[in-house]
Amino acid sequence: MTGPTVLITGASRGLGLELARVYAGSGWQVIACGRSVSASIDPGLARRRLDVADSNSIATLARELDGLPIDLLINNAGIRGDTGGLGTLDPEEFLEVMRVNALAPLLLVRALLPNILAGERRIVANISSRAGSLAEGTLDDDEGDYAYRCSKAALNMATVKLAQDLRKRGVVVLSLHPGWVKTDMGGEAATVPITESAAGLKAVIDKAGVANSGSFLAFDGKRVSW
Repeated sequence: MTGPTVLITGASRGLGLELARVYAGSGWQVIACGRSVSASIDPGLARRRLDVADSNSIATLARELDGLPIDLLINNAGIRGDTGGLGTLDPEEFLEVMRVNALAPLLLVRALLPNILAGERRIVANISSRAGSLAEGTLDDDEGDYAYRCSKAALNMATVKLAQDLRKRGVVVLSLHPGWVKTDMGGEAATVPITESAAGLKAVIDKAGVANSGSFLAFDGKRVSW
């Protein structure tokens, strides 16, 4: 591969796939990771099979990419889980949402850190959500998605901690709110077109530097309160 390289998780559909297309269209080398790999869609993308809920799958990916510089890691893969509130909260499902949304990004950063340090940009972008903000997450939203909200709040702390730990090594770590995006997860009532979200996220990442590492930013560049 030549030129800047981005690895995107959850890139088989939705926002992850759109981000992959946006970066590929901008001349980046794109490693598009997902649980399923289809060569018939966007054959120009370098597709890799990855189940972020499986630590062995993460380790396998790291071995396959050994020695490859990665300028940008976008931890996009995520699941929502139950939305019925406290009464329908299922312990095993809750833990699965936490594993995918909060733990997997940490394991990926750890596994791919040598690749990131070998890159020129050295950026980790965690796709979080305003729903995980303690200050703003329930201001205009009272849905009962306990697992999702808790997982994104945990991911935000992971961002802050990673930024603190990796700052001396020149790695920038961000939490990003993509908006209420019109995807399968966002649903029909969502308000942000997927193309607008992906383009906005890329613009925010393009401007990222060590000075704003550990920030929580929306796709339009506005700061989100923790």
